[in-house]
Amino acid sequence: GGHGGHYGIRRTGLQHISLKLGISNFHTFFQCFDEGFTGESGAVFTFGKSKFADNAPSKFWLKNDVPLRIACGDEHTALVTENGKLFMFGSNNWGQLGLGTKATVNKPTCVKALKSERVKLAACGRTHTLVYTSRGNLYASGGNNEGQLGLGDCDDRTSFHLVDFFSKHGPVKMLSAGSNTSAALMQDGRLYMWGDNSEGQIGLGKESNALTPREVSVGKRVSWVSCGYYHSAFVTVDGALFTFGEKDSGKLGLSKEKLANHKVPQQVTGISDKVVQVSCGGGHTVALTEHEVYSFGLGQFGQLGHGTFIFESRLPRVVEHFRRGRVKRVECGENHTALITDSGLLYTFGDGRHGKLGLGEENFTNQFKPTLCPRFLDYHVHSVTCGGCHMLVLAKPRPEGSEEFILEEEDVTEDYFEKSYTELLGDTATDYKLD
Repeated sequence: GGHGGHYGIRRTGLQHISLKLGISNFHTFFQCFDEGFTGESGAVFTFGKSKFADNAPSKFWLKNDVPLRIACGDEHTALVTENGKLFMFGSNNWGQLGLGTKATVNKPTCVKALKSERVKLAACGRTHTLVYTSRGNLYASGGNNEGQLGLGDCDDRTSFHLVDFFSKHGPVKMLSAGSNTSAALMQDGRLYMWGDNSEGQIGLGKESNALTPREVSVGKRVSWVSCGYYHSAFVTVDGALFTFGEKDSGKLGLSKEKLANHKVPQQVTGISDKVVQVSCGGGHTVALTEHEVYSFGLGQFGQLGHGTFIFESRLPRVVEHFRRGRVKRVECGENHTALITDSGLLYTFGDGRHGKLGLGEENFTNQFKPTLCPRFLDYHVHSVTCGGCHMLVLAKPRPEGSEEFILEEEDVTEDYFEKSYTELLGDTATDYKLD
């Protein structure tokens, strides 16, 4: 067990760490939580250039509401609450926040225009945003240079406009958005995509773009979809993975023969297990099976998680670190990756600029292997979403005496014990409560 042996920590005994590493620090650290905040509803944590406050690692929570889903675009963020409210913040130079202006917003701001409907889903692309409500309405706002809003033209919008098509087709189960692309996955397994197809990234072959939603089909129902910057992927109900779009650097994970047809969905054959999730970043792709994590494409920042000298992998390759079946969620930003395990722990790797890996105030180095985010040891991480220069995490404090969580053998190294805990955590300078 590597260095772990010195401490008599067995693989299953690792939960003791949370008790032995001076967790008292955690409680002073999050004092703010106790001041009239039970923490039960969970907080939203921001890392990197989120445009929230002054870009320092921060957290906020909602008074009388619970954050439910988060989505990051290149430089903007959407937050959907349990009460169906939509909060937006970040860059807005294309009107992607849907607030009627193009002014940058540093504090999560409620989209009042949608107040009469409960928002259920949101997706953020590079410069646009998609939103789906409980009434079955799909809205879009922001940049529209390739028709990615699905409104039949290429004019940008600064407020949310109804995408008519989905009033007749629905209900929607999942949304995704890329650089200039959009995708909506229906509850019945049909997939619609629209926007830029210059690289085949919406799977329509030779067509340059689609200004309204078009069905993309491989004759099987689809269960998951992800739009990367210039490539896309989806998973079918039988566990097959399909990729399409920009074909360089191995990000499609396809053999040479299949790459010739990269403008229509091609099945990735290098994964033996059933695929359940996929996430596409800027130059890389990460797929989750029932037992393993696979990554392929560009790795120069460490975003593949295969170690220091793997700068590119043209075919899917297992990310070593986790025992089988531990990882439950995979998320790619432009050049970084985040994973959540079954016990609610968060791991990040890849481009560390702006502190977006969440590894502490001083730690902006690139990580080439999955790295535990120690500040969340006392939390259960529910979701994570990665943007261009930022990452958002939704987490709730672990109840006292809650289930034991298990770290991986590689997580426990000597420097883990030598660093003072506050240094490991990095100090979160700012806390906010939103009314």
